[in-house]
Amino acid sequence: MWKMQPLAGAELICVSNFPVATYSGMLPGVLAGQYPVSAMEIDLVRLCQSAGARLIVSEVTGLDLEKQRIEFRDRPPLPYQLLSIGIGSRPTFSGVELASDDALVAVKPMQTFLPRLQQRIGAVEAAKPNQPVKIGIVGGGIGSIEIAFCLNQRFKQSGQSNVELSLITGGDRVGTAISDASAQLVQEQLDQQGIGVHAGHRVTKVDTDSIELTNGDRLDADVIIWATGAAAPALLEKFDLPKDDRGFLSTRRTLRVVDHDRIFSVGDTGTIQDDPTLKAGVFAVRQGPILWDNLRRSLWKRPLVNYVPQRRFLKLINTADGKSIAEYSKITRYTGWAWRLKDRIDRRFMAMYQNYEPMPMNPDAQDFSSDEAMRCLGCGGKIGSELLSEVLSELDVPDHPDVRIGLKNPDDAAVMTTHDNQVTVTTDFFASPVEDPYLAGRIALLNSASDCFVMGAQPTGALAIVQLPLGHPRGQLEIMRELMAGSVEELRKMDATIVGGHSIEGPRLLAGYTILGRQLTDPMTKGMLKPGDHLVLSKPVGSGVALAALMQCRLPGAAYQPLIEAMLQSNQIALRLITEGLVTGITDVTGFGLAGHLAEMLKSSGLSAEIRISDIPVLAGVQELIDQGIESTLTPDNRKVASKVDLQIEDVKSTRFTALFDPQTCGGLLMGVSDSKLESVMRTLGESGFEQATVIGSVTESCDGNALTVE
Repeated sequence: MWKMQPLAGAELICVSNFPVATYSGMLPGVLAGQYPVSAMEIDLVRLCQSAGARLIVSEVTGLDLEKQRIEFRDRPPLPYQLLSIGIGSRPTFSGVELASDDALVAVKPMQTFLPRLQQRIGAVEAAKPNQPVKIGIVGGGIGSIEIAFCLNQRFKQSGQSNVELSLITGGDRVGTAISDASAQLVQEQLDQQGIGVHAGHRVTKVDTDSIELTNGDRLDADVIIWATGAAAPALLEKFDLPKDDRGFLSTRRTLRVVDHDRIFSVGDTGTIQDDPTLKAGVFAVRQGPILWDNLRRSLWKRPLVNYVPQRRFLKLINTADGKSIAEYSKITRYTGWAWRLKDRIDRRFMAMYQNYEPMPMNPDAQDFSSDEAMRCLGCGGKIGSELLSEVLSELDVPDHPDVRIGLKNPDDAAVMTTHDNQVTVTTDFFASPVEDPYLAGRIALLNSASDCFVMGAQPTGALAIVQLPLGHPRGQLEIMRELMAGSVEELRKMDATIVGGHSIEGPRLLAGYTILGRQLTDPMTKGMLKPGDHLVLSKPVGSGVALAALMQCRLPGAAYQPLIEAMLQSNQIALRLITEGLVTGITDVTGFGLAGHLAEMLKSSGLSAEIRISDIPVLAGVQELIDQGIESTLTPDNRKVASKVDLQIEDVKSTRFTALFDPQTCGGLLMGVSDSKLESVMRTLGESGFEQATVIGSVTESCDGNALTVE
């Protein structure tokens, strides 16, 4: 992704299988301990947020060229006006028999290579304690050579002397794309470091503990690392686009796919039809600016420019000993300055893509530079409980015989009687905290339906409330299409339907629903806790902090998926817990935070509670964000609950307690559970995917009013 100022009126969308991209040039150095893992990672979550682009983390399954749509495994198709395909390459297994899928550790996808390698080595060491571990690295290119050097250094640094490393290549010598002089230097260093070489015979079969070669030799190998030459990704086979004889997309010099004016291809994925190059990163790096320029020229309907591959380029091989082998033209050197040069080049390249500072806004963009700080929307844009309570207290709300639960005795949802039946009604909506309308639709629906679930009501119908961002009608149509597709997907899962709604346009995307539900039991209200109840929390907290960090371009990619998965975990399990009589009291943790919603339950029940702060589960990566001082805009208001319920803690502003007051979007269930039902509740939650459900405290008799004690 070439980080440039977005075009006015154009939306940039990045589609990836992973929220983090990996730079292959630094992977060997990470193996050798020369860099931390973070040095080779490009955080797509933060990069896209800072560049004003939308990130979609999902698996692409095909292209509808006629309708200009990208097809996905788990979401509706996405339209495109211009498309760039850069999905790299994969190792080739041509002519190789694999005994099983886990017989080897392929270098790609690189995002998962290190954990897969560590898992495999750990399993071998556990199965063969105090025995030599034999590692075979298959491949003869620069990448496989660097892995051999750097992995050997890694074992030396850790004091593991019982490791035998071998490099296996089908070529006559190591180094298929380097000069004879460079290959000689490589061989000398391999010999000096005790790394074996098997050259001249290709691999024909890979078993879990051995490799067979074309000459019939069988090499023992406990761990097999596959780092062979580039083959076309399997996904390209599903695209009805022109390809070269190896299956890569055929392009013009402009990087535009042959005979397809709206599609471009870069990096290993594309092959220039009349000027093919090696599948090497040095070419992809220089294609980035050309691609960006030609995308803009395509929108402006201007002539495209050609990419001219460099004929000579510097090759640097990391030998993991403080030196590198450098080759340029006919010159080859093995020196310390070559390593320092490689290090400087790699760090400078990564610096361009690890700069996550928000880009300057367009002149016509909304200005948030006033004294009033930008609202983070980590709370979905909700207002504080004090403000809401003050307004409601001033209202002279008329009584009505059909209202069973309303503003006179507020709870999670309203309950009305119509024709002798009880109908639960609840409304919720928010300023979308994510850029993806499809995700926003799913989150908005689940957020709105949650109050129905905790009242013991089965949703039956939904009325949409939508504010579309100002813009071209075609763009608004697509936003609405994606938003509603996400909402309908969740409605279908809960056997409900959409029955209508209303939409307007405004500064940003707002989405929510009025949910109508059929009561399955008498309403489960907040004031039903009993002394001795265990307090069970079904989900980790921290979504407010995480969403605030997302808007500030500070949410790490590794924390993005856990956040999304948590928000998309439906609270429908509450219906089962209620109808089976497994809970005493229940609510959902949303905008007022864990402390605020627990305080509501305690006040309604006339009881107190003790909770253990150390037992409260927190989303992955959130504690680090809290330690950095990141919090949702609503958190300070939520902290006011401390004085109202006699929150007996030392410092409510301490980062240790921020999770108590963090406003949640699609937060978990907070339940009171008797001792006799606790085992059943925890088992039910675990079987339903709530793996982090935790007992965080207990309900006690009232002490000096409504007190919440935190240990």
